[in-house]
Amino acid sequence: MDQPSFVQPATPRQIAYARALALRNKVLLPWDVQQDRRSLSAWIDAQANALPASALDPRPSSRQVAFAERIARIKRRAVPVECFRDRALMSKWIDGNK
Repeated sequence: MDQPSFVQPATPRQIAYARALALRNKVLLPWDVQQDRRSLSAWIDAQANALPASALDPRPSSRQVAFAERIARIKRRAVPVECFRDRALMSKWIDGNK
């Protein structure tokens, strides 16, 4: 006996979470995936395990830059230019100048 192909619609909470993951990972949430609860669940599982796009970017975050600039103003010194290209260097500079 074949099972009937009954498609359950995705819940609003599922769609909201999927949209948040799509924004975090900077990927497109396909329309056909949003129509089926099972396929959306599989898409969510794959995206939840993926690294966010910001983790792959070597540049420092805007919050990190703002914090470093605030420290630089207080200490009356400049943040080195190379720190703006690498988040690890920026982190070391912040730790050394707190």
